Amino acid sequence: MRFVASLVGLLLLAGCAAAPKVIDYYPEGANTQAPLSWPGPSDVPRLEYAGQLLGEQNFVATEAESGGARFLRWLTGLRRGGDRIVQLVRPQTGIVDSRGRILVTDGGSPSVFVFDEVNGSYAVWREAMSGLDFLSPVGIAELPTGGYLVVDADIGDVFVLSPDGVPLGRFTADTLLRPTGLDIDPDNGEVFVADKSASHVKVFSPGGVLLRTIGVAGDGEGQLNAPMHIRISGDKLFVSDALNANVQIFAKNDGRSLGQIGRRGLYVGNLVRPKGVTTDRDGNVYVIESYYDHLLIYNQDGELLLPIGGTGNDIGRFFLPAGAWSDDRDRIFVADMFNARVVIFRYVSAGA
Repeated sequence: MRFVASLVGLLLLAGCAAAPKVIDYYPEGANTQAPLSWPGPSDVPRLEYAGQLLGEQNFVATEAESGGARFLRWLTGLRRGGDRIVQLVRPQTGIVDSRGRILVTDGGSPSVFVFDEVNGSYAVWREAMSGLDFLSPVGIAELPTGGYLVVDADIGDVFVLSPDGVPLGRFTADTLLRPTGLDIDPDNGEVFVADKSASHVKVFSPGGVLLRTIGVAGDGEGQLNAPMHIRISGDKLFVSDALNANVQIFAKNDGRSLGQIGRRGLYVGNLVRPKGVTTDRDGNVYVIESYYDHLLIYNQDGELLLPIGGTGNDIGRFFLPAGAWSDDRDRIFVADMFNARVVIFRYVSAGA
């Protein structure tokens, strides 16, 4: 043991740390038939394939790792679980934070994956609270003051994490039944949580005090039946209503119904089990139709612009997709749950 300790010390002094890494959005072994675009090569594209996230395999060394570094990693067991690759299992949804990090909730781990492009590193956060691990993390949002809120559907609460993933406690006080979707109003910091079992959206103050609810149980306009994911865009709140097979639109401030997108049906563009919902900078609305494995894109009037999908694992196909989110780089992310990946598209504006 004294020899091993001395050898490790010598290797460390020799600078045998792992080589710095960068994120590769087209990891080895993934389908990389890029450039791909939709609706097709003969049309003006609206979306372009921009890569995918799988896990640890997205990070590659900027230079060859030395033999000493490889030996040190083997000797000290630096990789958790031996040589097992740390990767997504059942991604749910995610965000891109103010530091450019991509955070993905994963119900199969269960944990929050952090893909840090700037620093070329990744992390996996498993603790909801000190001594309490996540069971089923779904919604996630970045706090205006730093840190994050993470919804856990099985625990039935929202948890506060520091910017580095340190658990800081519960956000609410036993007011939720089965929370799923989450978003924060950038204007005033109010926190919106879709409570699936209560069939409404709860709105909390930045301090976690319940202020009001939006929507009531039912199957009509402005009524909800198992709301799943939400998105605040401008003065509107979009709510994917799983069992009513549509996306309800509300005024975020007073909860007035502003209409809906989609309806139940058997044709492409109809909905059966909508989940993730997000928007782009031009106001187009992206809806995950999980039952038929599609990403459906509508304009602000609810007219179908473009369907992407079908069951499979090629790029442009999905297997029970869940969440969707966007960022200020015109990227659209799809949590392709049963393919254990996040697929990234780039929105091509009509004015580009």
